[in-house]
Amino acid sequence: MTTASPADTPPGTPVVAVLGTGIMGSGMARSMLRAGLPVRGWNRTRSRAEPLSAHGALVTDTAEEAVRGADVVLTALNDGPAVADTFRDATPGLRPGQVWLQSSTIGTDATTDLAHRAAGLGLVYLDAPVSGTRQPAEQGTLTVFVSGPSSARATVLPVLEAIGQRTLWVGEEPGAATRLKLVANTWVINMVNAVAECLNLAEGLDLDPRLFLDAMKGGPLDTPYLQGKSAAVLSGDLSPSFALSTALKDTRLILEAAEAAGLTLDLVEASAERFTRAQAAGHGDEDMIATYYAGRRP
Repeated sequence: MTTASPADTPPGTPVVAVLGTGIMGSGMARSMLRAGLPVRGWNRTRSRAEPLSAHGALVTDTAEEAVRGADVVLTALNDGPAVADTFRDATPGLRPGQVWLQSSTIGTDATTDLAHRAAGLGLVYLDAPVSGTRQPAEQGTLTVFVSGPSSARATVLPVLEAIGQRTLWVGEEPGAATRLKLVANTWVINMVNAVAECLNLAEGLDLDPRLFLDAMKGGPLDTPYLQGKSAAVLSGDLSPSFALSTALKDTRLILEAAEAAGLTLDLVEASAERFTRAQAAGHGDEDMIATYYAGRRP
């Protein structure tokens, strides 16, 4: 495996190792490849990374191979334990000075722990969760929240420009971006459950849900999110752009952070209950609007 940029890559172009090529990781990897960045892709289940080969990525057997010689290591995994395990496996291939762009939503405690581990290896840790789902990841139109040393900006700028339409630099210390992501996800989680409950109630009152959507259409309370998520339910196409099981994981992270801050979030607690019921009914791998099924009584 090479340990430097290919000969036809412009000088200063970072080599990027993408660890985790699920919905978000694969979308970001393809966006970087379109932008001309050399990408090495790894996933614990290799078959999920293989499709990136057709787009020009080098798919590796191990996380260690992927990170060896890379300039930027981007993690896009499901949760804190998955990131920690992958980081451990990749450690022999890491070197001081590499930038770790940690995009997974893992919560405040895991972020602090990983930042300390990274510092111990001389890595530059950027806490960089993203806002967006499958389509923005594939189109390179995510919003990226970043906190960490501003000295790393020049190195990661080509990556951030490739994967996102907007980058918010939240602060110099890791953790601030994760906290902002939890706030943003609170909005999304409460909104998707509000959409689901309106559809539930319309049907329960013997109304065609399309009447409700038409009543909202074009007015101040209408949103593309309302129309898009409702369309998914009404068409029966619940292909995940953001899986319900992942939404439940994020909901629990929000509640943990709220408890630590001495807050009670009633709506988020209710959302957690709905997601839990929907997952127990077999909808965990579907889009999170499958929370709709939590409101339908047997």
